[in-house]
Amino acid sequence: MSIVTIRNVEFLNNPARFLDPYHFRVTFECIAPLPEDLEWRLIYVASPGNEELDQELDDCLVGPVPAGVNAFEFEGSAPNPSKIPPEDALGVAALILTGSYKEQEFVRVGYYQNTEYDNEEMKEALPEPIRFERLVRDINQKPRVTRFQIKWDIAPPQPRSTVATGAANSAAVPSADDLAEDDEDEDEDDAEPSPNGKPAS
Repeated sequence: MSIVTIRNVEFLNNPARFLDPYHFRVTFECIAPLPEDLEWRLIYVASPGNEELDQELDDCLVGPVPAGVNAFEFEGSAPNPSKIPPEDALGVAALILTGSYKEQEFVRVGYYQNTEYDNEEMKEALPEPIRFERLVRDINQKPRVTRFQIKWDIAPPQPRSTVATGAANSAAVPSADDLAEDDEDEDEDDAEPSPNGKPAS
């Protein structure tokens, strides 16, 4: 059982200029107090087939974390254009938010980001070299969420099993998750974009 569950990730400046920082708010639920910090990292993936080109845009520590619903705002720098191959600057890239506890990654939230020029003339006749100051980005709001089992070293609270006399037996209704996500999966590969950087059909 995961102690921490992400409930929502809200991008506060989307769409935006490509060179603008990323600004978003993360809401998560913690079912038990955590004495150590949670570490959150934002990663830009321009070339899915080459991890050496991944750029860690920023990271932050949040903690200690009380039980209940918590939220924080996170601002990450724009990618460094000099580290992006020209052939990967336009089109689809990936933006990944990871959460870790005691250097163990427990969640990965992946988004597809589309980058293009801000006017039709440049879209039709691409400038050379690329003019990054004229690019705009748009992040798809349907993330791919992958969870990983880790050692939290904390016992989750035990639910009370009291049932009123004469009450009918019924199955518990699971709480809704604000994030659109796939089934829980422990395979990290399932959270990565396909080799060509395009969403799987």
